[in-house]
Amino acid sequence: MPIWVVLLALVALSAGSFWLGRQRIVAAVAGRPRAAHSLPGYYGAYAALWAAGPALILLVIGAAFAGRLPFGWGGLTALAAVVAVVGGLFAYSKIRPELRARNQVERWTGGVLMACAVAAVLTTIGIVASLVFESWRFFQAVPPLEFLFGTQWNPQIAMRADQFASTGAFGAVPLFVGTFLIMLIAMAVAAPIGLLSAIYLSEYASRGMRGVVKPLLEILAGVPTVVYGFFAALTVGPLFRGGFNALGAQLVGGPFDALGQHLMQVQNQMALVAGAVMGIMLIPFVSSLSDDIINAVPQSLRDGSLAMGATRSETIKKVVLPAALPGVMAAMLLAVSRAIGETMIVTMAAGLQAKITANPLDTVTTVTVQIVTLLTGDQEFDSPKTLSAFGLGLTLFAVTLALNVIALRIVQKYREQYD
Repeated sequence: MPIWVVLLALVALSAGSFWLGRQRIVAAVAGRPRAAHSLPGYYGAYAALWAAGPALILLVIGAAFAGRLPFGWGGLTALAAVVAVVGGLFAYSKIRPELRARNQVERWTGGVLMACAVAAVLTTIGIVASLVFESWRFFQAVPPLEFLFGTQWNPQIAMRADQFASTGAFGAVPLFVGTFLIMLIAMAVAAPIGLLSAIYLSEYASRGMRGVVKPLLEILAGVPTVVYGFFAALTVGPLFRGGFNALGAQLVGGPFDALGQHLMQVQNQMALVAGAVMGIMLIPFVSSLSDDIINAVPQSLRDGSLAMGATRSETIKKVVLPAALPGVMAAMLLAVSRAIGETMIVTMAAGLQAKITANPLDTVTTVTVQIVTLLTGDQEFDSPKTLSAFGLGLTLFAVTLALNVIALRIVQKYREQYD
């Protein structure tokens, strides 16, 4: 039986239990609602929870051990239906005016919230544990210092003993250089445009203009990253290449001949293209969050500054932005994390060449792109080539955690100053 049919049947049983429980308490108080401890809806919810809760727990446990059940999935669904009916009847028999239904429902709600919190914590622990375990296997084959400080990245499987890749080259420095180069380019585009857009929307724009511009900006957040990748590869890349090639043609033969020769060799894929398009993608993250944060600054601060003779621009620069700085930093951090984790745009616009360079016109690659490349296709999880993806993931996790800690300290420092 399909799982959606089982869940639909469970929802129907719960709805029926809710209706029966509510009708029972209404009949019991006979038009005197104050005679019951709780509102009728709580009694219905009490019956519905007893019908759905135990049965759903049984289905989850059964699904976890689906291959070991002696009676199969069909027997499990039948057993869950019986448990749902028994639970609903049990709750129906307990419904009376003195029953503290509201307290019972709140206990169920607290239990569900606690289970969700525990699941989130266990999921985080599981992710970290899997990264650490697989990374430990990788670092047994490749020294950590060689991985963290090596300048050559060529994780290939050897076909002959005399090949260069027989020992592999697992220096991650070129990957992190490419990652941070593209991130810096993206933030150089997103940070000023997003922040200035937020200042305009919150401090200068009329209500009608704000109602039009802000939704248009936020539409960018809903565009799939693969669309940005196509835009970068088919439009921005050729446009940048044509512009740089034309500029290089003008410089060839003059005092900047070397620069002109270099610009003439620029191709579609480069860090600048990926960073610029990624910056466009990050504008709504910065703009929308910063706008909400600036709007949350108390109006009394603005009024006090204006009353002292400051202009609107001086008030924004000296009062509003310092007061909103912790939230703006959080918005920037979110954009940085999004940029570090982006894969599709980099794959389609920046190339796959791992190199140490600060030139935005060069092709580079990032950590996330290499993780995808290493784990794509049929791979053996006992070779350093595949296990290096987990080493990259663990290192990226540590770097992101360090950035979060630094940003948190900055936020705490300035929040104390302006609270």
